[in-house]
Amino acid sequence: MSDTPINASSRVVRAVEAVGEAAEAQLESTAGTVRFIGGTTLLLGETFGWVYRAVVKREAKVGWDHVLSQMVRVGVRSIPIVAMVQVFIGIILALQMAPTLRSYGQIQRIADIVGIAVFRELGPLLSGIVLSGFAGASIAAELGTMVEGEEIKALRSIALNPIRFLVVPRFLATVVMMTLITVIADVVGVFGGFLTSTLVLGIAPDVYLSGTRLAVTQSDFLSGVAKAPLFGLLISMIACYEGLNVSGGAEGVGRATTNTVVKCIVALISADVVATSLLYAFGI
Repeated sequence: MSDTPINASSRVVRAVEAVGEAAEAQLESTAGTVRFIGGTTLLLGETFGWVYRAVVKREAKVGWDHVLSQMVRVGVRSIPIVAMVQVFIGIILALQMAPTLRSYGQIQRIADIVGIAVFRELGPLLSGIVLSGFAGASIAAELGTMVEGEEIKALRSIALNPIRFLVVPRFLATVVMMTLITVIADVVGVFGGFLTSTLVLGIAPDVYLSGTRLAVTQSDFLSGVAKAPLFGLLISMIACYEGLNVSGGAEGVGRATTNTVVKCIVALISADVVATSLLYAFGI
């Protein structure tokens, strides 16, 4: 039995409504992404302005004791977690590559693979991901709680710029500590591969160390370390932006914390793709 005109018309209406709702949701998502990128860029520009006035021109103070305390909270306390992750990564790389390399009689080349992979990519990237969960979420939650407690309004009411006193110390601490942690992660990651290769795979320690020294060049080390400040910048700016734009009470703070971790991971991987492509294009 054929559909009546009324039923056919209602299905068309529902289909059009569904398409319209999907289009509206997509537009809202796109607008939110544009607002996020624009807001983060503006925050970064204002932060750079205060850093320039404080560090270069010496016209403003940012509270270096606050910067040091943030370095301890953001960086020093995350070192054990980063070290544990990097040791495991070194172990995994060595164990995964051993069967294939042994079949070609090149088991000693594990040192080359672990060293280059850790120094160029895994050291800075995994350190950034760990730091985004450890420090980024903490920064967003802290600033979000201050927003909900109207502490930010209190600062503005007495003519104190929250970017200068809250964002700049966290920005400087995250950028500096991200760079230092990357160096530590490189060493620890290679050490994990060294342990597995010497204790499990039967490679002589001097063979592994000499292979690492020959395989890892200065450009490998510098290309990885050069990514670290960029990753620190992304983590600090995303965390501060999400924290300063909290709304909705405790639920809003939790939402900002989750958004910070997710957006940081996506931003870090995207930035790593761009940086690695540029380094490859220039032959570095």
